[in-house]
Amino acid sequence: MYENVAQRMRQLPPDYKEELLASIRDEFINSGKTIVVLDDDPTGTQTSSSVTVLTSWRVALITDELKKKPSILFILTNSRSLPEQEAVALAQEIGTNLTKAVNESGREIVVISRSDSTLRGHFPAEVDALVETMGMTDAIIVLVPAFIEGGRFSIDDVHYLVENHRLVPVSDTPFARDVVFGYQHANLNLWVEEKTKGRVKASDVNTLSLDDIRLGGPQVVGEKLKACEKGRVCIVNAASYRDLEVVVMGLILAEKSGKQFLYRSSATLVPIRAGMESGKIFTPQKEETISANGSLVVVGSHVPKTTSQLSWLLEKGTHKAIEVNVGEILNSTEPVIQALTISRQTDEWLASGTNVVIYTSRRQEVGSDSESSLAINAVISDFLVNIMKGLTVRPKFIVAKGGITSSDLASKGLSAEKAFVLGPVIPGVPVWQMDANSKFPGISYVVFPGNVGDETALAEVCRKLDV
Repeated sequence: MYENVAQRMRQLPPDYKEELLASIRDEFINSGKTIVVLDDDPTGTQTSSSVTVLTSWRVALITDELKKKPSILFILTNSRSLPEQEAVALAQEIGTNLTKAVNESGREIVVISRSDSTLRGHFPAEVDALVETMGMTDAIIVLVPAFIEGGRFSIDDVHYLVENHRLVPVSDTPFARDVVFGYQHANLNLWVEEKTKGRVKASDVNTLSLDDIRLGGPQVVGEKLKACEKGRVCIVNAASYRDLEVVVMGLILAEKSGKQFLYRSSATLVPIRAGMESGKIFTPQKEETISANGSLVVVGSHVPKTTSQLSWLLEKGTHKAIEVNVGEILNSTEPVIQALTISRQTDEWLASGTNVVIYTSRRQEVGSDSESSLAINAVISDFLVNIMKGLTVRPKFIVAKGGITSSDLASKGLSAEKAFVLGPVIPGVPVWQMDANSKFPGISYVVFPGNVGDETALAEVCRKLDV
């Protein structure tokens, strides 16, 4: 029997009383640093607004952005879609390029390796690669999976997902059975031991408890962080924005004493680390819409939450639908021609003002191991990319559902090297404005994570953008 979330929250100490965002912002501005977020899929922008995201990691491109002295800069690595060996090589390449860009720009940085709030991703492999490549062997690895907007809380070292007002340990969810990144433990100490294959024992993991945070405040948090040995992993418990504000202020205090940190976190921490409001909602304005064409939704994510959202959207009758049969595509000898056929049909409907949803068949095709499963995902993603490349009619806006889908459609399908994050249209679902050099310059592009929102959320996002 899972605990009721409201009842459990009432049992916790009250939030720390002092509001800290303004103080964090002052400290951060005075530090003269930029937070560089290495995002393993594009959904890490889901709590941020008015920031730039790069889909390329050329040294010159990063250097130019750092010279502008932004508070936050996202670099979309999409490493979650890669086999571990390739993800490590990519982390080494980006770490090397980032180090060069820092030297050339003269801008100091804080590094956040942003990953999934349901604990999927290449941990510790890509973090270890960054530590080695960027000379951060003294850094304490701060693990912050709490994602407040999405109801992902860490309490007593156990990471939970809220479903139907109940706190469900993530180990009891479909995410823990992911064919590539599956795991057994929701207890984060044990999860670290599991993922490091015993190299880091659960007993050697440091922890910031909710008592430390809510009763002790920044001073106690700072002292506990100062006491962490170099290279250790430190778990952060959090169940509110204020918890993370306290932790960030404690981290700032510890940094002043000479401590170095590398973050592995969900999206909520990112703006708070810069003293910005997390999850400030973006409201589309009518004058921003320049097209009378239909809108386009592309659904690649196969998680149950996405399927229920897709079903709800289809039942509304607001979209013409095209199903991509995954089994057929995997066995096709002419996938490019098949993709172009779908592009032509989509063009016709869009030009007539009809909204279109393209979705992959709901049965997940898996390989014999994690690498072959990722290879299957790549084939399907490439097919969706070819559909996007083949479009000649500009949609009113685009919604891409799923991390790999939204990343590949942006960087490959729309040829976007850069985008501006307008903010979340609903909690956890960011809207990007594509760069002038992309396929559809300035188009609104929704990065919709597979695991966010209730069953009405996809339809709600489409309704909000259709102004």
